[in-house]
Amino acid sequence: MMMLNMWLMVFIMFLFGNMIFVSKHKHLLIVLLSLEFIVLSIFFSMMLYLSMLEFNMFMLMVFLVFSVCEGALGLSILVSMIRTHGNDYFQSFNLI
Repeated sequence: MMMLNMWLMVFIMFLFGNMIFVSKHKHLLIVLLSLEFIVLSIFFSMMLYLSMLEFNMFMLMVFLVFSVCEGALGLSILVSMIRTHGNDYFQSFNLI
């Protein structure tokens, strides 16, 4: 029963992260935070799955390394966008 509640919590976290990402937001920071929330829910699901099968947790460390690299790349894009355009609104710059 406890494992089912944890899987349900991970699924709800994943759905909320996707709803925030898909909905129209003006700021890049909110989109980056929703992506990190999705990565966190995927990390929890991998942790639950690997602990349920009693496997080694080495792949979680690899996943954490890639998620940290993704977060650093998103922050660098945010900083460069703020330096060039002065804000993080999607409406203020051209995507063409």
